[in-house]
Amino acid sequence: MSFSPETGSLAGLWTYRSLLNDPDVATAFNDLEFGRGHIEIENAPMGIFKGRIYGPGWELRLNGSIEYGNPCSVRFQGRGVVGGEEWVYDYVGYLSPPWPAGNAQRPALAGSIIRTVPHASGAGGVAPAGVVCSWYAVMTDRAA
Repeated sequence: MSFSPETGSLAGLWTYRSLLNDPDVATAFNDLEFGRGHIEIENAPMGIFKGRIYGPGWELRLNGSIEYGNPCSVRFQGRGVVGGEEWVYDYVGYLSPPWPAGNAQRPALAGSIIRTVPHASGAGGVAPAGVVCSWYAVMTDRAA
């Protein structure tokens, strides 16, 4: 699963954040948070995306595909039972290419997420299907 000497494999632990797509520049950055956690991408056969996304009190299994190219892209679905309810989210993302003269670079993925099925909201009520947000993940550690 190598992409270049600078990026190597996607397998490993990534720090994940997702943000509401609010175009108002006056919205406080903390008010844009949709989710945060970790993505663990497993070693898998060429073209296969497998892993999990998780945070305190929740975990979704990830299955999908990796498309090699410039840029490399990923498309996967997260599924799991959280608080007795099924959660399903779909993701698309792109691997940022390394800068030739960049310092302290880490592999980064960025893309879009959609809530595929509704589930209960942490604030009460229903978190509806169809909500689209932006996400990014920064590699923390490579897989052994």
